[in-house]
Amino acid sequence: MAVSIAQRPAANTRLLILTFLTTLIFHHSLADVPAGAPTTEELPHRRFEYKYSFKGPHLSQKDGGIPFWIHTGNTIPSADQVRITPSLRSQKGSVWTKNKFNFEHWEAKVTFRVSGRGRMGADGLAMWFTTEQGLDGPVYGAADQWNGVGVFFDTFDNDGKKNNPAIVVVGNNGKLVYDHQNDGTTQALGTCLRDFRNKPYPVRAKITYYKKTLTVMFNAGFTPDKEDYELCTKVDNMVIPTEGFFGISAATGGLADDHDVLSFLTFSLSEPGQQPPPPESEIPKEEKDKYQEEFQNFQQELDKKKEEFQKEHPDIQGEPIEDIYETVNDQEIRQVFEGQNRIHLEIKQLHRQLAMILDEQRRYVSVITDEVAKKGANAESGQLDTVGQQQLGSVLATQQEVLQNLNELRNSFYESLKQIGSAQGNAGALGTYETIQHFNEIKEHLHTVKRDVEHLVQRNSPNPAEKTVKCPEVPPMPSCLSTVHFTIFIIVQSVLFFCYIMYKSQQEAAAKKFF
Repeated sequence: MAVSIAQRPAANTRLLILTFLTTLIFHHSLADVPAGAPTTEELPHRRFEYKYSFKGPHLSQKDGGIPFWIHTGNTIPSADQVRITPSLRSQKGSVWTKNKFNFEHWEAKVTFRVSGRGRMGADGLAMWFTTEQGLDGPVYGAADQWNGVGVFFDTFDNDGKKNNPAIVVVGNNGKLVYDHQNDGTTQALGTCLRDFRNKPYPVRAKITYYKKTLTVMFNAGFTPDKEDYELCTKVDNMVIPTEGFFGISAATGGLADDHDVLSFLTFSLSEPGQQPPPPESEIPKEEKDKYQEEFQNFQQELDKKKEEFQKEHPDIQGEPIEDIYETVNDQEIRQVFEGQNRIHLEIKQLHRQLAMILDEQRRYVSVITDEVAKKGANAESGQLDTVGQQQLGSVLATQQEVLQNLNELRNSFYESLKQIGSAQGNAGALGTYETIQHFNEIKEHLHTVKRDVEHLVQRNSPNPAEKTVKCPEVPPMPSCLSTVHFTIFIIVQSVLFFCYIMYKSQQEAAAKKFF
């Protein structure tokens, strides 16, 4: 007991000393933090500035211009993008804002594509913020000795150090000449090696200037995520002009790429706690009145068109606008059924004409058969030679073969009438080489038949003067082909083959579509 009572004051003393030291360190750490300082830095307030931005769709106007922007050189604006330079050699172009941007802090988001067929490209694309518009020049299509900052997306390796493609940040006070031979590395304030050519998705860059710090964030375009940024470079203590023009330029050299900018979005930044300037103070009164007048004129024109439409279509007044217009699927189905109905009517008409031709062909065969029978009777009495009988036999065989072919065509069209309701798709290519060759063979064969029949008529005519003007008369139908009938037969035969090939192509297209 004496030992425990003696040790208790020593333990309490050590505990008091430890508590005192802990309290002293805690108060010392609190004294180092300024009063009222936040534990985390607040984000700046962002506001979209439409007069210094562009994006699709409807990016360009009817006159080919971009609202609030100007373009020079080989730039080609379109509805969805701005092609700064096409993939041709020695091209350059640029786009610049018409008005100066007068905010101290800002952020710019650029979405672009750099694509080309070669393994390497040239020269590159640049994003600018300068006091003057560098409409034309040797630095990626813009002027040299600029006053401001340029962010260069360089694709060509001029110095041969295999450090391209690269993103380079270069500042200039209006007196420096850009170092082309070294790709600007001797003047670079910040750089990073990033490949941005021929990516599956658009490449994105976010350049932020806030509190004298320029930050470049980069999205390489490997995924569709628009916010998949990574830090490229950061430049501290950088002073740039408070007013300037935004611009994008590009150039090609011996090698060429397509430099396409899909969007350029600008935001003004203001520090937390500060009230951002009202939007009305940025637009001059004259320009605001001009826009207001244009809007009123447009509104009046729209009201007039609405009244005219209601007068022309009184039956659809009050209906929802969605019900007036058919959808894309409805339009496609309607076009398919209309096309099928037209094909069905054409084939029915051709089927009727083919039936008439078959009837007429049967009469011709009947006439020729009777003629052969008569000539055979005459041959028994010695009035017909063997050569004439052989010719008539060959003509009869030819006519029977033609009749058989026509019957096959008629059966094909009859089958098409049954299946036309279920046939889908459009007809493919009709005039193949084999079809044309087959048609020419049939045409030559019919010419041979006609020539043989005329030869027989001339050979068996009783009066030589009538050999070239008369055919053997077998009442009530003529005994040979006339020119009119033969011409009609050839035309109908051509139409039949054309429709047959169309039907076969239609079936093949339907099979490809559904199987």
